[in-house]
Amino acid sequence: MYQEDDLLMISGIQHLAFCERQFSLIHVEEQWQENILTITGSLIHQKVDNPYIVEKRNDTITARSIKVASYKLGLTGIIDVIEFKKSDSPTNCIEIPKYKGFWQPLVMEYKRGKPKDIDCDKAQVCASAMCLEEMHNIKLEEGSIFYNATKHREPVFFTQELRDNVINYAKKMHYLYDNGITPKAILNKSCKSCSMNEICMPSLSKLNVDKYLKQIIS
Repeated sequence: MYQEDDLLMISGIQHLAFCERQFSLIHVEEQWQENILTITGSLIHQKVDNPYIVEKRNDTITARSIKVASYKLGLTGIIDVIEFKKSDSPTNCIEIPKYKGFWQPLVMEYKRGKPKDIDCDKAQVCASAMCLEEMHNIKLEEGSIFYNATKHREPVFFTQELRDNVINYAKKMHYLYDNGITPKAILNKSCKSCSMNEICMPSLSKLNVDKYLKQIIS
């Protein structure tokens, strides 16, 4: 079990699953770069990030910017949106002050782009859900991601494989953070869409330093 001071940000799960170097640049070295990618993401989250907006429509309550934490994973952060569906059974449900009955939560994150081939976005949603599960002693089957590029919700099923990946990602996050490690850059096709590209400079990983120095000197 981790202590309060040991908790790392849930968003680091997405960063690490996408690229370990990206995680370390942001969370270990505390480097950040505002560009069109990050600004667009911030605009998308403007309404989502207002914790005072709570909506109720029929049998659904929508709450925003919910703080959660897991001392097993050593993570804390803010869930973009939780939709609570009214249920007749208390199983895997939460009781909400001011509202009668039992409510089953569905964790949802908002993302700027479109669905990815890797599990980085899904892992973040699952990590958030695992934090909520620990806090309320419940078990959730699925969550969702709303992608701004497609204007469509994508379901995320919390399989045992995805949960195991989250556990391993969290362990790796703490290892890199605790030891102050920033992995070397590895250039790949994902680098072009990375908001840290200009800081990371992955193209230099392909540079032959000896050859480069000889060209300069000669």
